[in-house]
Amino acid sequence: MVLLHTPEKKEGFLAPKFKLKNIDGKIYSFDDCAGKNATIVMFICNHCPYVIAIIDRIVKTCKALENHNIGCVAIMANDTKNYPEDSFENMKIFAKKHKFSFPYLIDETQEVAKAYDAVCTPDFFGFDKKHILQYRGRLDSANNKPADKKTIPELLNAMIEIKNHGYVTYPQSPSMGCSIKWK
Repeated sequence: MVLLHTPEKKEGFLAPKFKLKNIDGKIYSFDDCAGKNATIVMFICNHCPYVIAIIDRIVKTCKALENHNIGCVAIMANDTKNYPEDSFENMKIFAKKHKFSFPYLIDETQEVAKAYDAVCTPDFFGFDKKHILQYRGRLDSANNKPADKKTIPELLNAMIEIKNHGYVTYPQSPSMGCSIKWK
C-alpha cells in the first residue's frame, strides 16, 4: 500500500466522458450521473483502508448533495485480478452494505481513471454544471480519522458553493489514500 495525495485541480479541466457498467449491470455515462447543479466523480475501491474509514461519511455526504440536485458517482478502477477484493461481485456487496444511493461503476480498462488523472482512493472531482472541474480535494478535515464536532465537511461545502456561485473560494486540501492499483 502506497500513500498518495491528490494533485491540485487543473484549471479549465473538462470532465472526461465515459460509459461504464454499474453494479446493477446497466451502462452509465457521465451525463447519466450528472446533477442539474453540479457533479461529484469519485474514485474509490472496496479494500482501501482510507476508503473504508470514511465510506459512511461519503454516503451521507452524497445523500445531502442529492437534495441540492448534485449528482454523485463512484468509479472503481483497480486491477481486480491482483486485488480480487475489488471484484465486480465484491463491489455489489460493498455498495449494498453501505447503502449507496449513487452508481458504483467499474473501470475495467482503467482508461477512465487515466483520463481523469486519478491517483488514489479516494480521489474526489467536483464539477460545476458546465462539467468544468472546480474542486479536487478531500472529503473533510478529519481525513481517515473519526469525524467529530470540529470536522469541516469540505467536499459538501465546496459542492454547495459550486452550486450557488460556480466556484470554490477557499483553499482545497488534497485527498489522501492508497494508490490506484494499475495493471
